[in-house]
Amino acid sequence: MKKKLLISLIVIFGVLILDQIIKIWVKTNMEMGEEIHIIGDKIMFHFTENPGMAFGMDMGGLKGKIALSIFRIIAISGLSYYLYRIIKSGENTFYIICIALVIAGASGNLIDSAIYGLIFDKGTVFDLGINDWVGYFGLAKTSSEGYSGFLTGCVVDMFYCPIIDTHYPDWIPWVGGDRLLFFRPVFNVADSAITISVCLMIVFYKKVFRKKVVEIESDNENTIQESI
Repeated sequence: MKKKLLISLIVIFGVLILDQIIKIWVKTNMEMGEEIHIIGDKIMFHFTENPGMAFGMDMGGLKGKIALSIFRIIAISGLSYYLYRIIKSGENTFYIICIALVIAGASGNLIDSAIYGLIFDKGTVFDLGINDWVGYFGLAKTSSEGYSGFLTGCVVDMFYCPIIDTHYPDWIPWVGGDRLLFFRPVFNVADSAITISVCLMIVFYKKVFRKKVVEIESDNENTIQESI
């Protein structure tokens, strides 16, 4: 149990530390909308902020933003308890890592929402559906000098990978001639951790879940035989 607990903590804090280091560096060294090309025009840093969910999705104005932050706190608490339970029950390490990645990802974006508005003096002010960016100058000296309140800060995103940037063929109905851009959303390490976890559980479905199904079926058969 101790080994699996240690592994899960390493995954969670490893992702959180990497996520926050990159976000703070981008926040303090780049201007809003600035790009740093890593691999041509296909992989780059593109500094942006979003008030809502992962990959820049929005959610119902300022009240929706607060509700999302509260939901993240509840979800992280529930997942943390669930992680403890599956570690205690001897669940396989692969599944434990997947759950730890989800917790780390949700926690990383929660940190932005909870405190970035308090510790940074400039950022994306999100109020009543209006995004108003004012150039970044530095850390706030006090929480009252922050650009937003508790749980209403915006999430910093930077990874932009428009691997495909072309146009739909003219003969395709409705979208012919329109721009085809993939992958459009700008994301961060926290978003990536959640996405990777979900993809791993889908790709390795049998490894993660099949064993449980077999064990349950075996236990049911044994119960039936014993009752007979």
